[in-house]
Amino acid sequence: MLTLASKLKREEGVRAGRTSAGSNEASHRVSIRDRLLIKDVSELEANLPNEGYYLGGKFQFEIEVPEAYNMVPPRVKCLTRIWHPNIAETGEICLSLLREHSIDGTGWAPTRTLKDVVWGLNSLFTDLLNFDDPLNIDAAEHHLRDKEDFRNKVQDFIKNYAR
Repeated sequence: MLTLASKLKREEGVRAGRTSAGSNEASHRVSIRDRLLIKDVSELEANLPNEGYYLGGKFQFEIEVPEAYNMVPPRVKCLTRIWHPNIAETGEICLSLLREHSIDGTGWAPTRTLKDVVWGLNSLFTDLLNFDDPLNIDAAEHHLRDKEDFRNKVQDFIKNYAR
């Protein structure tokens, strides 16, 4: 974010000082992707999760924004070890809005933002309702079989990995 903000400041400085002949404006341009990211990141104010089994946990995510953003979705990985039906032990995340082509029509669209991604991640932590296609089958079956034991295991993971 700081890098993006400094790029914008440099660009504004170039615009203000256009009178200097021979300045290389092309090297100071900020890409559309960077402008979108600055706008998206400035709107993010989320504390995940704010309720449910995962309350009290602090989870880190890696968000890789490709050059073709916002035409293609960012790639998101959970860096914190977690027991979750839609997050694999390796950190892969099953979230339909992160799919470029989704069968249910809720996949990525150019109108989506990083805020939508954060809201989607929040829903993974608060709405454990749909296990039709879980990424971590053991965790999904555990939740369906014994919700109280599932809650205990989640809390153990939070104590050990998400503080």
